[in-house]
Amino acid sequence: MTVSRRRRRDGPADAAGLRRAVRRLTVAFSALMVGLFLVIAGVVVIIVAATANESLLNALTSAEHAGPSAELPPGTFVAIQSSSGVTVSPEAPEGFPVTSSMASAVEGGAPVVERVTLDGAPYMIRTDSDSGRVVQVAVSTREGDEEMARLLSSLLLAGVPAVAGAVLIAWWMSGRAMRPMADALAMQRRFVADAGHELRTPVTLLSTRAQLLLRTSPPGQKAGIQEIVTDARSLTDILEDLLVAADPRQDAERVPVLLASVADDVLASVEPEAASRQVTAARTPGGSDVAVLGTRAALIRLVMALVSNAMDHAATHVEVSVTATGREAVLRVADDGPGFPEGFDQHALTRFASARPDAARGGRGGASPRHYGLGLALVAEVAARHGGRVEIGAHAGGGAVVTVRFPRIKNG
Repeated sequence: MTVSRRRRRDGPADAAGLRRAVRRLTVAFSALMVGLFLVIAGVVVIIVAATANESLLNALTSAEHAGPSAELPPGTFVAIQSSSGVTVSPEAPEGFPVTSSMASAVEGGAPVVERVTLDGAPYMIRTDSDSGRVVQVAVSTREGDEEMARLLSSLLLAGVPAVAGAVLIAWWMSGRAMRPMADALAMQRRFVADAGHELRTPVTLLSTRAQLLLRTSPPGQKAGIQEIVTDARSLTDILEDLLVAADPRQDAERVPVLLASVADDVLASVEPEAASRQVTAARTPGGSDVAVLGTRAALIRLVMALVSNAMDHAATHVEVSVTATGREAVLRVADDGPGFPEGFDQHALTRFASARPDAARGGRGGASPRHYGLGLALVAEVAARHGGRVEIGAHAGGGAVVTVRFPRIKNG
């Protein structure tokens, strides 16, 4: 019943997430298409405008040498100012010639090209002073302006359906692309839910039987059975934390957790394993009041992974310390093993990372590859969930040091 209810709850949530993802992809793809269209349209407009402007300049230069009495193209007018007066082409528009531009050409000594409105129509004029006379040519830009307006209208008329079509295609393609991912995610969540449901039952039975055995066991055996009860409870907490970590939509309740207490619990649980390896694992004194906001089960997983990794490579001892530095809670796990190879500090945080140790440093196992498996990768993931970060370095006396920094909170 629990699993079936969860599936019914996940269905609408997965559908809503799929719709949001499709919308985001549609918007992104549509924005890309609109951007490309605007770039292409802008390039076309710039090229056409530059070509039209060059054509006007050529027309102005050609008309300047023709004179006002010559046969000029429609919309082209010439005015020449000399010592004998001003000669203007027949039927020139009102306001032509522009005397202020003639004066500017004489004073500046360089041609003056500008756009003006004469008799309500747009013109480009060029005024040049040469050999004691001033020549001004006006060419109508109405035809070019109308051509540019037609071009912009055509681009707009073509762009609107193109953008609409791009949006529809983007929506269709996004839906097809996201559907397999959504199905895979739903399958993963169902697997996690089913696995969690199936694992909870034997773990609960194990814890219950251990507690019953503890009640009826002789006094001399209670300490060992109590450790089994504690481990069963830890296993239950770790299972719940793994289920939460597997579903990004869920998050466990955060509470203040003492890092030193977590470290002590982990070291107590690994004591038999450390003894079998002839390795000492201990925490340096201090740090009992250093607290972080998080979930105890996840932090136990983190410390357990660090201590287990250190024990795998330590020669004689593993040292755990918990300190406070400003607003940070700092957890350090050091060992006296061969350490991390040079340049391998960040790669070690990836899943199933491996490297060959330096043979000269006498690492355990000789030149066999050092495998870090999932441990350090899980450390990085748990630290990130708690707003922390992982640093890898070398111990001053040899060996490796892994440091995890968390945001510190006030205890109590």
